[in-house]
Amino acid sequence: MSLLSYLLSDTYGTPNLYDQHFAQGLTNDDLVAPPKASPSPFSSVRPLKTLIHSHCGVSNVKSDKDGFKVSLDVQQFKPEELKVKVIDDYLVVEGKHQERQDQHGFVSRQFTRRYKLPNNIDHATIISSLSTDGVLMLYAPKKVNHIKL
Repeated sequence: MSLLSYLLSDTYGTPNLYDQHFAQGLTNDDLVAPPKASPSPFSSVRPLKTLIHSHCGVSNVKSDKDGFKVSLDVQQFKPEELKVKVIDDYLVVEGKHQERQDQHGFVSRQFTRRYKLPNNIDHATIISSLSTDGVLMLYAPKKVNHIKL
């Protein structure tokens, strides 16, 4: 194989899949192909656009002195397409929507997230709310130990 055919094979042979971050929009990195170069042993293997989109669909979990908190980006789902339940010692969040049309064609999405609940959380006190910008917030206060006098 010649060097020219090798260099052109990847450029013209591999189709790009745009907008793979669930309709979060395109970035300049999606539209401009990176220059061909041999990977350096000292450079990061992780592409820059992965770092740029790393905030999409983020799940933040925090357990502190007040309780257990989770925030999860679910902006691609309607409230009726989300389920929150407790199974054993896990908080389970599920989202699913049927195939629907978007600007690129048809798409269906489904996810399941499981979070291990701390031992000092009362499962019956878990509160969920959905913000207007599509962030699901879950909160469970710690159990209060009553001291008998």
